[in-house]
Amino acid sequence: MTATIDIDNQSTSSHCPEIDSCARWIEQSLKTLGRNSAYDLCLRFVDAEESAALNLQYRNKQGATNVLSFPSEAADDIIEQIGYYPLGDIVICPNIVETEAREQGKQLMDHWAHLVIHGLLHLCGLDHQEEAQAEAMENLEIEILKTLGIANPYLIG
Repeated sequence: MTATIDIDNQSTSSHCPEIDSCARWIEQSLKTLGRNSAYDLCLRFVDAEESAALNLQYRNKQGATNVLSFPSEAADDIIEQIGYYPLGDIVICPNIVETEAREQGKQLMDHWAHLVIHGLLHLCGLDHQEEAQAEAMENLEIEILKTLGIANPYLIG
């Protein structure tokens, strides 16, 4: 499996993960999901203003959020022609990630890993709108994070 990851850092934060870390988190996630094809995705790091604007535009919710996912809608014939699967875009607000990590007593890069993985699972079609979906998605996140040596993020305090 090959994953091509583009990072578009539009934030002012100096605490964003390096591409090697992001690639490790994404590749482990795809491996756990049994995805063996070539993939492409973009990680965009934005300030709170852009996060809030995207959250309002696409989710009709006020305020900035930690992570937003925008799955690709590429048709199967296009995917076959280009030879890889474009997963889509994950937008993360570093300022919110930093605040959450501090407030929840988590290591910053562990929280980053969790949110990148969470966003990726959305790109792969998982959701948490219903309780059963949320439980399945959380269990998968916990499993992936464990393979990376990161503790269960849902055990706070």
